[in-house]
Amino acid sequence: MKDTTVDSVPSFSSFGLHPDLLSSILATGYTTPTPIQAKALPVVMQGRDVMGAAQTGTGKTAAFSLPILHRLMPFATTSASPARHPVRALILTPTRELADQVGESVKLYCKNTPLRSAIVFGGVDIRAQRDELRRGCEILIATPGRLLDHIEQKNVSLSQVGILVLDEADRMLDMGFLPDLDRIVRQLPKQRQSLLFSATFSPEIRKLGNAFLNDPVSIEVAARNATADTVAQSAYAAEGDDKRAAVEHIVRSKKLSQVIVFTNTKVGASRLARHLERNGLKAESIHGDKSQIERMKVLEAFKADALEVLVATDVAARGLDVAGVPCVINYDLPFNAEDYVHRIGRTGRAGAKGEAIALVSAEESHLWDDIQKLIGSKMSLQKLDLPSTAQVQPSARAPRGRENHRERGHRTHKPQDEIFYKPYQPNTVAVAAKNKTTATQNGNGNKKRSVGVLLGGGRY
Repeated sequence: MKDTTVDSVPSFSSFGLHPDLLSSILATGYTTPTPIQAKALPVVMQGRDVMGAAQTGTGKTAAFSLPILHRLMPFATTSASPARHPVRALILTPTRELADQVGESVKLYCKNTPLRSAIVFGGVDIRAQRDELRRGCEILIATPGRLLDHIEQKNVSLSQVGILVLDEADRMLDMGFLPDLDRIVRQLPKQRQSLLFSATFSPEIRKLGNAFLNDPVSIEVAARNATADTVAQSAYAAEGDDKRAAVEHIVRSKKLSQVIVFTNTKVGASRLARHLERNGLKAESIHGDKSQIERMKVLEAFKADALEVLVATDVAARGLDVAGVPCVINYDLPFNAEDYVHRIGRTGRAGAKGEAIALVSAEESHLWDDIQKLIGSKMSLQKLDLPSTAQVQPSARAPRGRENHRERGHRTHKPQDEIFYKPYQPNTVAVAAKNKTTATQNGNGNKKRSVGVLLGGGRY
């Protein structure tokens, strides 16, 4: 594996990008590439395989999408025939939100070209995606499970794919997508360019790179424990319901218009959002129990400044990229210290100043110690003086038993979202229907519904 460095920061116009792409970039107001872009663009344009380490918010999407579009320009055609628009570049992402955001960026960059792009992910009607795929597209952005659905239904052919991108590959491994990736890669031509991007080069990622990449160029721009200098970090001691009051007080006293608040549980996210809304703040939550359509509506509202507070779990926020977020609040400290870095990396981007606030209970002190060790910074807990009007009254129904145990952080491991982490499985609806017919013919009245049907197939 070869390494690459950049001695000086060039401008976008110095890379030799196609004029139609360059005009789209300049129209966004960007003239100077980020470090990952400066390193990756020339290498990808040469057709080399790449193994890149970069955090969310570093300009990673443009780092691979711009040179890919440049390489596809010779195939651009205004023909209406689907046969003239085969899939030539496949971008795989671990989550629906990331797929949607990557897709939006690709459409923005190629708006002045005849190139077509499409996005497919689970949680929405497959028929509209099928119709779009059958019209043809050169760039396909997909989550693994839903792509396998389309492959099974013969809605798409990958026989002409010349470029493969694995975005946030570390998350894909965490979510159990390796078997799906193997199945998809077997559908691709062996002669292709492959790009892999991850938050860091872990042993698992290096093993994946050895399996899927051919003599890749290694590009690394940020350490996993690095926090941006533009983010001002602070921490306050807060217990129980005082955390809810603290969030409300911080948003109001700082007159914040956009805040992302992280919780460790779906229940906690919903409760906090409801509390803030009841107290006059425009707040919504996103988590794994919400449908894809619901989550997309919330994200669009947040991006449009229609919401003041977005309460999110780590799984639901993966790939979340909203420009200009001034503040991130850790309502619950993450069980993994590295997730703290990922969380606060959603503010202070592109040279803008941001603020990260942690609310730390006595039971979370060991987690705060782990975070300080990771980032190499010592931050003492400050006292947050809450006005009497901000004190939270206990809810009418106090959480009990196992629910209370979860809410107060008595956990020895990081919570798992079983739907998000479940790997691809073949469609179970047809199987369930067949079993039902068989049972009827046998006179068996005790019909059991398939768990797969109840969970909607567990697909991405």
